[in-house]
This record gives sequence, structure tokens and C-alpha cells, in this order.
Amino acid sequence: MKQPLAYIHPAAKIAPSVVIDPFVTIDANVEIGEGTRIGSNVTIMEGARIGKNCRIFPGAVIGAVPQDLKFRGEDTTAVVGDNTTIRECVTINRGTAAKGKTVVGSNCLLMAYSHIAHDCIVGDNVIVANSSQLAGEVIVDNFAIIGGGTLVHQFCHIGAHVMIQGGALINKDIPPYVKAAREPISYVGVNSIGLRRRNFSNEAIREIQDIYRYLYLSRMNVSDALDAIEAELPATRERDEILLFIRNAKRGIIRGYV
Repeated sequence: MKQPLAYIHPAAKIAPSVVIDPFVTIDANVEIGEGTRIGSNVTIMEGARIGKNCRIFPGAVIGAVPQDLKFRGEDTTAVVGDNTTIRECVTINRGTAAKGKTVVGSNCLLMAYSHIAHDCIVGDNVIVANSSQLAGEVIVDNFAIIGGGTLVHQFCHIGAHVMIQGGALINKDIPPYVKAAREPISYVGVNSIGLRRRNFSNEAIREIQDIYRYLYLSRMNVSDALDAIEAELPATRERDEILLFIRNAKRGIIRGYV
């Protein structure tokens, strides 16, 4: 539905059922899927790709050029999946030559004033609470929840089903299925409540807890703990996911709370 008080570039590809409120700006090289609603004073810039049935609240800016001095105007995108809610004044920058795109998955909730920087990859069903800031090339896996006011260092990787307390400073990778809290950021247990809500069995949760006992309570170093987990615990999808995550952790993983 075209709004006469909005500016929409004629080359933008907008599905007929998209609702656009007054004072929206939509540039060229933008695509928006069926059923999405765009609130007033939203700016959608070149390279934005927005899926179906999204809700974008007033003041959000999607697809702005990266805040990266290495950016040289390359043709990149900012991709938002289906059914994602983007609240007031959220900013999502498009990618650089590093990855070529910034991605926010489907069924996500980005709360007010949160920032997704260039080349971030945010999975599906992720919640980023108010005023949290993701620096460049951060990866957030499916079903992670990031508490309000969290700051995430560039290149960090946050695993699936992780729960992070508000106000955290993240400078290490956070492996899957855990809760992270305190200062400095530390492992404080398995996110068992979240896992039960997502229909993980009690047996699977106990197996995940056993894995993290090796990592954080055994007094072994990380390398020895990983070897022991592989040798002594049965192979499961969750076990193998945790092992692969930690072995690929470029920044190292968060420590245990002492």
C-alpha cells in the first residue's frame, strides 16, 4: 500500500501487501516481502532484503553503509528473514567485502536501539534486547537470547540456545546451551529452562550438563577436557556440536565462574 507521504524509489521491489506508514524512506535496490509493515520514519537503504510478515517500528534504519573505515562502497546487502520484529531505532548495517552481507534470520526480535553491525550473521529465533550492540562480524546462532545493554566484541561467536545476562561485556566465544553472566563474563550453568521450553528431553539436558562438568568443573584444561568428552561420553548431536564449536573458537571460550 503506497503511502503518499513516504518516499519510495521507483526501482524498489515491494510486494503489494506491504503496509508503509508516513515519512518512510525506501531507496533503490531494496526488496520487501509480502505482509510486512513498516512504521513511520523508518529508513530502508540500498541493499536491504526484507522477508515476509516482518514488523518494523518507527525510527529503524536498515541497510546503512558499514561503520568501517575499510568499506569502499562495494555492493553488499543487509538481509532480514521472515516474521522478524525490528523495534524502534534499531540499526542494521549492510556488509563489507569481508562477507558481503549482514544477515538477521527469521522469527527474531530485535528490541529498541539495538545495533547489528556489518557482516554479522544472526540466526533464527534470536532475541536481542534493548540497547545491545553487536560489533562487526559477530555470529549469533539460533535461539540465543542476549540481555539488554550487552556489548559484543567483533568476531565473537555466540552459540545456539545461549542465555546472556543484561549489561554483559562479551569478548570471548560462548559455547551452545549455556547461561553466561557476571563480570568478567563467565559460564554459570546450562540453560536448562530454555532447553525444556524448546522440548529438549531431560536425558539430553543431563548429557549437556555432563559435558560442561568436564569443561568447567574437572580442573582439566580445555584441550584435555575435549579429549575426555570425546573418549568417555556417548556421541550425540549436542555433544558433537559443542566439541566442534569449541575447537573452532577463534577467540577462545568464556571461563568458568570461580
